[in-house]
Amino acid sequence: MISNSPNLFDLEQSITQWRQFVLRRSAIVSDDADELESHLRDQIDAFMAQGLHADEAFLIATKRIGNLEAVSHEFAEVHTGRLWQNLVFNQQEASWSKDVLIALGFAVVAALLFQLPRLLGFNPEQHEWVYARNISLFCLPVLAGYWVVKRQLDSRAWWLIVATVGVFAIAMNAFPWQRISDTGDLAVLHLPIVLWFLVGVMYTGNWWQTDARRMDFIRFSGEYAIYFVLIALGGGVLTALTIGLFAFIGFDIEFFAQQWLIPSGAMGAVVIVGWLVDMKKGAVENMAPVLARIFTPLFTLLLISFLAVLLVSGRAFDMQRDVLIGLDAMLIIVLGLVLYSVSSREPSAPAGLFDTLQLLLVLSALSINLVALSAMSDRIFAMGITPNRLAALGENCILLISLSGYAWYYFGLIRGAHGFAPLERWQTRMVPVYVAWAAVVVLVLPIVFSFG
Repeated sequence: MISNSPNLFDLEQSITQWRQFVLRRSAIVSDDADELESHLRDQIDAFMAQGLHADEAFLIATKRIGNLEAVSHEFAEVHTGRLWQNLVFNQQEASWSKDVLIALGFAVVAALLFQLPRLLGFNPEQHEWVYARNISLFCLPVLAGYWVVKRQLDSRAWWLIVATVGVFAIAMNAFPWQRISDTGDLAVLHLPIVLWFLVGVMYTGNWWQTDARRMDFIRFSGEYAIYFVLIALGGGVLTALTIGLFAFIGFDIEFFAQQWLIPSGAMGAVVIVGWLVDMKKGAVENMAPVLARIFTPLFTLLLISFLAVLLVSGRAFDMQRDVLIGLDAMLIIVLGLVLYSVSSREPSAPAGLFDTLQLLLVLSALSINLVALSAMSDRIFAMGITPNRLAALGENCILLISLSGYAWYYFGLIRGAHGFAPLERWQTRMVPVYVAWAAVVVLVLPIVFSFG
C-alpha cells in the first residue's frame, strides 16, 4: 500500500490528477486508465521501497510510464516543472541563507569598486569622466563573477572575466580621448551591452552553447529590468524619506546620500537584483508576459499611426537628428519587447492572435526602420560621416536584418510552415551580432575617428 511521505506532497491527489489527465484523451477508456494507474502505482511502490519519498517516486514513475504510454509522458512533461519546484523547495530554503550571503558579498564589492576612484583621489565633481566611463565596469563584471560562483564554473570563467575587463578598462581609461568626444560618449553607451553579454555567458552555465539556456538568459534579462526599476523606485523613495527624517532633527545628510548611499546602493543593487530574480523567477514570469501583452498592441498602434502620419505629411525623408534619435530609441524598445515576447511564449502552443499582433508590430517597426535608414543615408551624403551617424547606421542595419528575420519566421509560424523553434533559434543567434557591433563601437570607432 502506498503511503504519503512526511512532507506536504499529496500522492493520492497527484495520482487522481494524473488519471483525470489520461481520461481526457479520447482514445483512453476507464479500463485502460485503470491498467495505466496500476502500472504507475507499481512503479511508485518500487521506488519508495528503495528509499525515495512519495513525491520523488511519483516524479520518476510518471516519466517511466511515459516510456510505455505517450499520454503519461505528456502529463510528465506538463507537470514536471511544478512538481520539481515542490521537490527542491526544502533544499532551496536550506541554501537560501548561503546564497544571500554570497550575493551580499558581491554587492559590497560592487559598491566599494564605485568608491575606488574617490579613494585614489579622483573627485566625482572634478573627474566625472572617470565615473562615467567606468560605471558599468564597476558592477557588471561583479555580477558575472557572482554567476561564476553560483554556477560553480571552472577557472576559465574567471580568466574570461579578467581578460574582458582588462581589455575594455584599458580602452576606456587609456585611449587619448579628446576633451569633447562623441566616440567616448558612444563607448559609454555601448560598453554595458558587451558586459551584459559577459554576464549572460556566465549565467547560462554552459558557455552560451544551447538555445534553451540562451532563451533563459533573455527571460532573465526582461525580468531583471522589471525588478531593477521597482527596486530603484523603492530605493529613491527610501532615500528621500531618510534625508527628510534626518533633516527634521537637524542633520543634513544630503551630501552623504548623493556621494555614497545612492551610487554605492545602485551598484550593489545590480548584484542583488540578479540574485532576487533567480530566486523568485516563478513570480516574475507571471508579471513580464502580462506587460508584454499590454504594451505590444499599444506600441503596434503607435508605430502604425506614426508611419501613417509620416507618409501623409510627406516628411518621411526629411527628419532631423532629434527625430532620428527618438526613432532609434523607440525601435530598440520594440526589439526588447519582441525579444521578451518570444522568450516568454509557450513553444508548443499553436499560432494565435498574439502571434499575428507580433507580426504586425515587427512589420510596422521594419517599415519605420527603412524610413529612418533612408533619412540617415541622405544626411550622411549631404553632411558627411560622423561617429554618431556611423554608429546609428550600423545599428539600424542590424535592426533591419533582425526585424526581417522575425517577420519571416513569424509569417511561417502563422502559416503553419514550421513550428516555434526556428524563431527561437533566430532570436538567440542574433544576440552575439548586437554585442559584436557594440564592441566595434567601443574599441574601433574611437580609433577611426581619432578619439573625437
